[in-house]
Amino acid sequence: MGNAQAPNSTGFANEGEIRVEGAREHNLKDISITIPRNQLVVITGVSGSGKSSLAFDTLYAEGQRRYLETFSAYARQFLGGLERPKVDQITGLSPVISIEQKTISKNPRSTVGTITEVHDFLRLIFARASDAFSMQTGEAMIRFTDEEILNRILQDYQGQRILLLAPLVKGRKGHYRELFESVMKQGYVRARVDSVLV
Repeated sequence: MGNAQAPNSTGFANEGEIRVEGAREHNLKDISITIPRNQLVVITGVSGSGKSSLAFDTLYAEGQRRYLETFSAYARQFLGGLERPKVDQITGLSPVISIEQKTISKNPRSTVGTITEVHDFLRLIFARASDAFSMQTGEAMIRFTDEEILNRILQDYQGQRILLLAPLVKGRKGHYRELFESVMKQGYVRARVDSVLV
C-alpha cells in the first residue's frame, strides 16, 4: 500500500503523485500531503479525523468540479455549479470516480466498473483500440476483405477440394430437422454436427 507523505518543496507535483496543499474542508486543519499515483492508497484514522473530508469532499469534489469545467457554458447551466473545496492547491489530479461504502448495488459480483458504469466503455476501448492475437499461434490477427480471403484460399489450396462451413447453431441443444430441411432446399448438401459431417 502507498503512503501519503508531506509534499516536496519544489512547488510542483511529480508525475507520479497527487499533491494537496492547505486542505481545510470540514475538520481538516490546513493539511498538505503527497499521494502516490498508480498505487493502492488507504486513508485511515479514528472517527472524525477527516478521512471522508479528504477523500470525498476535497479530492473527489475538486476532480468532479474540474471535469464539469470542461463542458461548454451552455451544458454547465443544466448541470449546476460545484463549489470549489477549501484547499489552496491540488496538482496531479486525474479524472475521478467515487464509490461510497453504502452502495445501492446488492449484487456480490459488482465491481468498480459495473457500479460506476464505465465497464461497457472499457469493453469498447479494448475491442476497438486493441490489437487481437491468435490464442493458438500468438500471431496478430489481420482482417481480410472477401476478395483477399478468396485469393488466399485459391493460393493455399490450389488443386484441392475444400469444404467451406458457416455456423448455423452454436452452443444450443435441441432438434433442428426443419432447419436442415430449409438449408437443403437452398442447395446445401453437407452439414457438420458435433464435429461429424452428415
